[in-house]
Parts: sequence; C-alpha cells; structure tokens
Amino acid sequence: MAPHINGPLYREQLGKTGRPVVFVHPNPLDHSCWIYQMDHFSTWYRCVSVDLPGYGKSPTADPGLTIADMAQACWEVMDEVTRDPAIVVGLSVGWHTVMHMAHQQPDRTLAIILSGCAYRASTPPGRDGGAGAGPAFLEQGMAARHPRILGLYSRRFRETDLAPYFDEILVERNSWADARSIAEIYVGALGPYPRDPEWLFEGVKKPALIITGSEDGSHDGAFALQEKIAGCELVTMEGAGHACNMERPWEWDSQALRFLVKHGLFEGELLEPSTPTLPA
Repeated sequence: MAPHINGPLYREQLGKTGRPVVFVHPNPLDHSCWIYQMDHFSTWYRCVSVDLPGYGKSPTADPGLTIADMAQACWEVMDEVTRDPAIVVGLSVGWHTVMHMAHQQPDRTLAIILSGCAYRASTPPGRDGGAGAGPAFLEQGMAARHPRILGLYSRRFRETDLAPYFDEILVERNSWADARSIAEIYVGALGPYPRDPEWLFEGVKKPALIITGSEDGSHDGAFALQEKIAGCELVTMEGAGHACNMERPWEWDSQALRFLVKHGLFEGELLEPSTPTLPA
C-alpha cells in the first residue's frame, strides 16, 4: 500500500477492452475533469480516472505525502484493473504524478500525455498557485475550492455556461472531500521551488506529448519541459487555459489521438473532428 495514503484511491472505469489509459486530475478538480476523454477514448481503450487523496471518494492523506506516493497509489489502482502496460495522462499535479508513474514502472508505461505542465525550475513561484492554495484550504476549508476552479479556465471559457456548471458539480462533492489532504498535496507533496528533480526526466524513452493552452500561466514553462524530455512533442491550443481538455475537448482529443496513432497505440478508425464554435 502506498505510504501516507489511508487506503486505495477511488476510480471510475469506462471501456472493457483495448489498451489501458489512466487519467490523473489537477488540483482542485477531481476525476470528473476527464469526463469527455473517458467517454470518447473508451471506444477503443480501457479508461480509468482516479481521485487523488482527499478528493471525491478517495481516502485522506497524512503529513509527509509525496508525489511518488500518489504515483504508487495510481499503479495500485491499475493493478486492480489490469497488469497490462498503460498510457498515462496527467494534468497539473496529475502530470507530475504520471511522470513519477513512468519512472517507477517504465516497462509498464506505453506513452505519456501531459497538460497544464511546466518545468518548474524555470517557472517563477508567483505563477504557481500551490504556495497560497495550501494554507487557504487549511484556513477556509473547501470554501477555497470555488475561486481556484474558475482560475483553471481561460477568460473566454469562464464566460460560458459550462464553466459554472462544472464548478457546481465539483462543489456539490465538497462534503466528501478533505481540505487538509488537499492542502497536503498543494504544499507537502509539491514542495518548495525548485521542485523538479532532474532524474524525473532523464532516461524517459517512451513517446511523450505536451498539450498546452496559450492562456495557461504555465504555458511558457511547457517549452522548457519539452526540452527536458527526450523526443517530447508539444502542441499549443491557442486561447485555452490550464484545463484545456475541458474547454475544447474536441481539439484536445484530436491531438492526443493523433499522437497515439503516430506511435502505433491506436486501433480503430479515427475520423476528422468537427469544430464547434464557442460564443464570441
């Protein structure tokens, strides 16, 4: 059992056949941020989305929690589904988690897809919400969640009806969440700057893709991260924010699936997506 986590993580699964894909969410969302990808990708893949400690129906975390602990816990979730190699997908704190997953079990990692990511040694602390968010959750409890959810979106997306809809879904689950555990992820697990150990990137030999939103505060650092991961590809979603997979799922999915096709990790027929139009 992974250290500092009081039980197995909660998971949702869609798809019973195909290669496994595990999705790891950002602070302060939960597994439901992957709702579009779970439904879409389950056509071809066994899709698993997890709740990190303190989120949704997952157990609490103890002081001393690390990203490596969460990565181990995610592999334990996958052990319950299959021992087959998996595609690992992460957003924000989720990208750190899946990088540790790839480091822990490289032979079990097929490919890595990252969003909301940056090489944090090159990212000014003021661009990262972790330093202030951890104490806010300790002081305010789950009331600290609402403004930070909306902060994950671009200005344009915040003006749509979907942004408050997603916000309400998450806030409705606050009674199941644990603010202390969430603060532990923000402060304890992520730690002070600089936070990215070089060994995390060295020796990564699996196909890797970064999908970054141009309005994400970590956007510039995504290019520095690309340079750290050998052979890593990068795609920019213009006008999208941190949670770009939620804002324009048709575009995010298309980029991810094209990447998987390119690396022989897609079995099926990939259609050209239509392009919905957001309100001006």
